[in-house]
Amino acid sequence: MTLPGTRTEVLAEISDAPLDVPVHLAAVAHPAAGAVATFVGQVRDHDPAVTGTVVALEYSAHPDAPAVLRRLAEAVTADDDVLGVAVSHRVGRLTVGEAAIVVAVATAHRTEAFELCRDLVERVKAELPVWKREILADGSHVWVGAA
Repeated sequence: MTLPGTRTEVLAEISDAPLDVPVHLAAVAHPAAGAVATFVGQVRDHDPAVTGTVVALEYSAHPDAPAVLRRLAEAVTADDDVLGVAVSHRVGRLTVGEAAIVVAVATAHRTEAFELCRDLVERVKAELPVWKREILADGSHVWVGAA
């Protein structure tokens, strides 16, 4: 769908500032877009695998994380139906309800937008070198995914 000679817009950021969904929507805006699928992953107050109440998450990232995130986002643009991709991941301390990841993918049709958005979320979760520490109400913590 991308016109010859044009480049699909890509926003890919690791940020210690709160993530802004409207910024992501604006980044993928395109006159040919009939669909924009979004995903917001936010901090919840529990983890089924942990006993206790989660009060915060602390994310830390490898120095290569920004380049990895950009590579993952740009890989989505290989699909000719993609008109725009925006993905950001937070680092630092986040409290319950704050967004940890925001993804937006614009395409001409909803099916592709949903599928590509989900695929990007899953690839970020599997490949981005970011680590999560859950802070519990009793003051203890648990590292998640740090095997």
